Amino acid sequence: MSRIPVIEMFGPTIQGEGAVIGVKTMFVRTYGCDYRCGWCDSAFTWDGSAKDKVTMLAPQEILDGLLELAGDNFNCVTISGGNPALIGEAMGEFISLLHERGIQAAIETQGSRWQDWFHEVDVLTISPKPPSSGMQTDWDKLDEIMHRVAGNGKAAHSLKVVVFNQEDYEYARKVHFRYPEVPLFLQPGNDNVTEEGDISGRLLKRLEWLFGQVIADPQMNRARVLPQLHALIWHNKRGK
Repeated sequence: MSRIPVIEMFGPTIQGEGAVIGVKTMFVRTYGCDYRCGWCDSAFTWDGSAKDKVTMLAPQEILDGLLELAGDNFNCVTISGGNPALIGEAMGEFISLLHERGIQAAIETQGSRWQDWFHEVDVLTISPKPPSSGMQTDWDKLDEIMHRVAGNGKAAHSLKVVVFNQEDYEYARKVHFRYPEVPLFLQPGNDNVTEEGDISGRLLKRLEWLFGQVIADPQMNRARVLPQLHALIWHNKRGK
């Protein structure tokens, strides 16, 4: 039986990012990533620090766990990581189970791996990583994924770039120019994911800076700037 490495499930909560910001959702976080972003806010999904919390679950077991947590108090499941695109057939099976119950599936991935089940996702966010992450974008692979996801399937797909500095902003512009017909969401980065207490003031300053960049840039008229809504409300708390 195909299984999915799950490190945590929680909710219901409110989605804080991207195209489904503000939507009530359950979260399933998978283990494993092919990137090692320097500012990753979920490094525990790949750095080994929480490996003892990983459970290999069949798709039906994940659905059963979500229903046990929340009953019928949700109709959207956000699948994140790590990189859920590392998982093949079992993820496709899980998405099918969600759809059988009328539940939407939202997934974010960095655009480094293709999976055929991308065509079945309701809201697919491709989030290539900017220079501040320390990662290098494989533009040929990203081109392939963007072409394939646009050519078939039900997914409402969009792009999201996290911006920490001016170099990241220029990277976001490059992404926008490369795929001009795809909705682009920009999000200011959280440069201290372990800070305790109220971080909203610091995040709002970064958001104001990013607002200013886009307002002054006539070539980014269609970009959408959003906060990390959950971080403004719940700060760096896990499971929110």
